[in-house]
Amino acid sequence: MGTLHIDRLLETVIKQGASDLHITVGRPPVLRLNSHLRNLETKTLTPEDTTALMKSITPDRNQQELQEEGGTDYGFAFGDQGRFRVSVFRQKGSIAIVLRLIPYKFLSFEQIGLPTIVAALCRRPRGMFLVTGPTGSGKTTTLASMLNYINDNFDRHVITIEDPIEYYHNHKTAILNQREVGVDVPSFAEALRRVLRMDPDVILVGELRDLETIEAAIRAAETGHLVFSTLHTTGCQGTINRIVDAFPHEQQEQIRVQLSTNLIAVLSQALMPRIPKGMVAAYEFMVVTPAISNLIRENKTYRIDSAIQTGKKFGMQLLDEHLFQLFSEGSVDEAEAVDRSRNAGQLQDKIDSYKRGQRMDADDDDDREVLRTS
Repeated sequence: MGTLHIDRLLETVIKQGASDLHITVGRPPVLRLNSHLRNLETKTLTPEDTTALMKSITPDRNQQELQEEGGTDYGFAFGDQGRFRVSVFRQKGSIAIVLRLIPYKFLSFEQIGLPTIVAALCRRPRGMFLVTGPTGSGKTTTLASMLNYINDNFDRHVITIEDPIEYYHNHKTAILNQREVGVDVPSFAEALRRVLRMDPDVILVGELRDLETIEAAIRAAETGHLVFSTLHTTGCQGTINRIVDAFPHEQQEQIRVQLSTNLIAVLSQALMPRIPKGMVAAYEFMVVTPAISNLIRENKTYRIDSAIQTGKKFGMQLLDEHLFQLFSEGSVDEAEAVDRSRNAGQLQDKIDSYKRGQRMDADDDDDREVLRTS
């Protein structure tokens, strides 16, 4: 029953276009559809159900890790329809599972809505490109699109270090080798220690989790490689501060200098429900110009936001500007825009005055109509 049941559930995820499937005791299986949780109309799950479902899809190695650590993560292919990233964990002594759908199809930069300059940055021979945002903001999808663009267009050797591997890439114009932490290599730090001997041109580090990984990634960018990675930060200014703050005080000045010369761009994103359906990403985008490089080196990150505002010709924009644009186009709900913003008060004021302006325009139109008919 376990296997049959999980197959039916996974088919439902794909058919309905859900992003996640939640399996936990005391509720029916739940889909995350356009950011909202929706119960499936099946029975309420018992501890025996969730254990059987877990056993039907979880490799022995991961079942052992679940026993020892109380949780495990892995990925698997579901036929030719997609891959799932799986997180299994214990709660109240029972098994719970969350499965995230990773589609096989790569999105183009236009479909994702990325600034056009991203293509030029992917051609760079060296430097560090960070994609940041909270969990579930689409960082993995954005990075997969960038790697796919490189794979289609350039003869590069690309090595990815992921935990777990999400999007599977085939070799095209590039050679693309993917290493999974816990399967192909014990840790991010160990993989990064060895990667420079493998003649890479492009390195993707799934996540900058700790000081050792951050140091190794910066070193790889410094030694003439294009490095992509992610951080769970909001906004470009916050990303710089987060990296610098990860280092001991006596190293921070040196790291600022290294970042100022090696960082090429930060793309910070938030994923939100689009009106009437689907999802849309809001971006904050910073290209490291000589002016921004100086601000990083001189520890004046508080001035980065105004540098982004004056850098529109490079495709730069602040998150709140993009959120306001999406709201004024009617793509996203007002509450969603304000919730995702970096400065909620300011954005709310801007939206309120925009709505007042619209009302005044509507009143003027009404007045003109009355004059015409009288």
